[in-house]
Amino acid sequence: KPSLIHSVDSLHLAKEIQKQAIKHDCSCDILVEVNIAGEASKFGTSRDEAISLVEEIAKLDHIHIKGLMTIAPFVDDPEDIKQLSVDIAQKNIDNVSMNVMSMGMTGDYTVAIEEGATMVRVGTGIFGERDYSKAN
Repeated sequence: KPSLIHSVDSLHLAKEIQKQAIKHDCSCDILVEVNIAGEASKFGTSRDEAISLVEEIAKLDHIHIKGLMTIAPFVDDPEDIKQLSVDIAQKNIDNVSMNVMSMGMTGDYTVAIEEGATMVRVGTGIFGERDYSKAN
């Protein structure tokens, strides 16, 4: 069982996770991925759709929403993702906590922490650059 899935960006994906959790008689903690900058090259629900997506996923009893994840936290207003988390927390939705803010990677993790990240993704800093030239 995964301890935390970071990249749930649709109700369709959440329902599949629910289905697998039921099949394996477990529950799964997730983060809802938000494309806060609206970049076409990035995954994630839009800021405008995030709250309604959280409300729908929260109804799935084998999934527990623990917070938000974003790839691009540093847009015109870096407070935007933090405010979205606060807005969701203030709704007091059953099965939802906003304890985790996953943002920042090797190149920007210090700024992400300054902006409120509780979790950063620093694989490149630990393992080095990926080598895509090797065939599987």
